[in-house]
Amino acid sequence: MAVLITRPDERGKQLQEMLNKAGIATIHLPFFSITPGRELNELPNKINSLKAGDYVVLVSKSVVQYANQTLMDTGFRWRSDLHYFAVGQGTAECFSSECEQPMIYPFGEENSEGLLKLPPMQQLAGKTVLLLRGNRGRELFSEQVKARGATLEVIECYQREPISYDNEEQTDLCKRAGINTVVVTSVEILTALMDFVPKSEHNWIKSCQLITVSRRIANLATWYGFEKIVIAPRADNATLLQALVAQKG
Repeated sequence: MAVLITRPDERGKQLQEMLNKAGIATIHLPFFSITPGRELNELPNKINSLKAGDYVVLVSKSVVQYANQTLMDTGFRWRSDLHYFAVGQGTAECFSSECEQPMIYPFGEENSEGLLKLPPMQQLAGKTVLLLRGNRGRELFSEQVKARGATLEVIECYQREPISYDNEEQTDLCKRAGINTVVVTSVEILTALMDFVPKSEHNWIKSCQLITVSRRIANLATWYGFEKIVIAPRADNATLLQALVAQKG
C-alpha cells in the first residue's frame, strides 16, 4: 500500500508521520494551505455583541485555533453565557481543551445535516447564530438557520489558499511511487484532486482506493467514477490511520 495524503498543513503532515511509523509509504500533496481569515479582527466585537443564550458554531479545528488566538491576542475570552456548537467531535474536543467551554456536537453524523438535527437547532426564532468558518463552505446550514428564524452572522476565520504544482510531474511521481490509495477529507479537496490530475491519467486516479470521511464526499467520488471507496467514521487522523491500516491488512 502507498498512500497519497491530500489533507493540508499540519494535520496532513501528522497523518503522514503516523502512517510512516505504521510502515505505510506516503506522499503528502496538499492542494491548499490554511491562512488567517480576512474577518478575524471582527470576532471580538461580534462575540461581545451577542445576547446571553445565543449560539456560536465552529466548523473545524482551524477555526478554533485562529479564533481562539485572535481573542487571546485582543484580551477577550469566550463568554460562558453563550452556547457553543461544533460539526464534529474532533472540533468539539479541540475547543473544550483550548477554550475551557463545553460544546455540543452531533454524535454519529458529523456534518451540517447532523448539526441541524440537534434539538437546540429546531426553534431558532429570536436567536443570533454566529457561524465561524473558512472562506468557502456549504450554504446548507446558513440557509436552514435563517429559515428557522435565526439572525445569522458569519465570520471568515481562515482561508484556503491554492498551492501550485507542476501537475504532470507530480502525477508521474505519484504513479512511480506506486500510489494506490488516496485520503480525501473534503469535497473541495476531491474537486481539486480531479482538476489537478491530467485527464489522460483519470483512469489511474479513479482506480485508486479512496478513503474519505462522509457520505457526501463518497457520493461525489462515485459520480467522478471511483469504485473503491471507504468512509471512515470520523475525520480525525487516528480514525483515518485505523481505516488505512485495516485496508492494508
